Amino acid sequence: MPRSSSPRHAPGDVLVLVGTTKGAFLVSSDASRKRWSVDGPHFPGETVYSAAFDQRGGRQRTLVGSHSNHWGSTIRLSDDFGASWTGPERQAVRFPESSKLSLAQVWQIAPGRADEPDVVYCGVEPAALFRSDDAGESWAPVQGLLEHEHRPQWMPGGGGLCLHTIVVDPKDRRRMGIAISTAGFYRTDDGGTTWRARNQGVRAVFLPNKMPEFGQCVHKVVHHPSRPERLFLQNHWGLYRSDDWGDSWHDIANGVPSDFGFAMQMHPHDPDTVYIVPIQSDEFRVVPDAKLRVYRTRDAGRSWEALTNGLPQQDAYETILRDGLAADTHDPAGVYFGTRSGKLYASADGGDRWAEIADALPSICCVKAAVVGAH
Repeated sequence: MPRSSSPRHAPGDVLVLVGTTKGAFLVSSDASRKRWSVDGPHFPGETVYSAAFDQRGGRQRTLVGSHSNHWGSTIRLSDDFGASWTGPERQAVRFPESSKLSLAQVWQIAPGRADEPDVVYCGVEPAALFRSDDAGESWAPVQGLLEHEHRPQWMPGGGGLCLHTIVVDPKDRRRMGIAISTAGFYRTDDGGTTWRARNQGVRAVFLPNKMPEFGQCVHKVVHHPSRPERLFLQNHWGLYRSDDWGDSWHDIANGVPSDFGFAMQMHPHDPDTVYIVPIQSDEFRVVPDAKLRVYRTRDAGRSWEALTNGLPQQDAYETILRDGLAADTHDPAGVYFGTRSGKLYASADGGDRWAEIADALPSICCVKAAVVGAH
């Protein structure tokens, strides 16, 4: 596979941002998605658990959350498809001294609403939400969550106490949701001033009280902009849907080999279609039966189908992390996922057929996809 030294992208090109334990890679193709080039690694040796591509406000900005053993964690910016980046010493995301907290990792970067083109959010460890009002140049914590009364009782999960999911309501600037491992799903209806746990119906199998107000180990939450009140949730054991912005949750683990998993991705055009990659168990974190299968529902979780065409169906001891599954906005949609063994797979037809487009990357932590010039 060719390695690009001077990335240039035209409208319609697909850009797949891949974060790994050894740096970031920019994998790209034209709209046909038949031939791919790999640019990277960027900031080799640094761990990358989060990335985003922001095209609002006339920008083409790549944001990457990287962690250096020397510099610590920061968000790097590039406005030229990775040809140049802000430096690792730029510590833009910082806790106030009064909090007595220090940044360990940036787990999520999420552009804000279309009508707020300069707003970007990031979720970090220890669990907190930061907001930027200048497209990622500077950041400030959302105080209502930073000072939440539940914070002293939040306990870290296996990956730490991380805020890893951000879902904004495109219709209401006052409403958004976040997910924390292991605190659960929280929602604000007043622009971040107050936050309430919204976990009714979600199990916490590892706690004495299996249905607590908070303390669930949520792994991922997704929704579609055309129907933002309908949320889908992958839990540490459990697969759920809410039709009321998280006020109540209902089990939708119908026909999947395991309801444990991390990755979850919404179809870009269909609010009834969601993708997941089940994992066998919390003790044996590989795909069930060593068969690499992406599961898709096209009826909002009433049924699931295994997508296997082009994927190995034996001896595939693979794991896909919570942000390791992504989709582009072409029609038909492209779907992408990366494994802990460094393999990157792509489908150009919504998941019906798959091809391996990179097979020797470092361990993959996150995958994000975008179409250049799309709004």
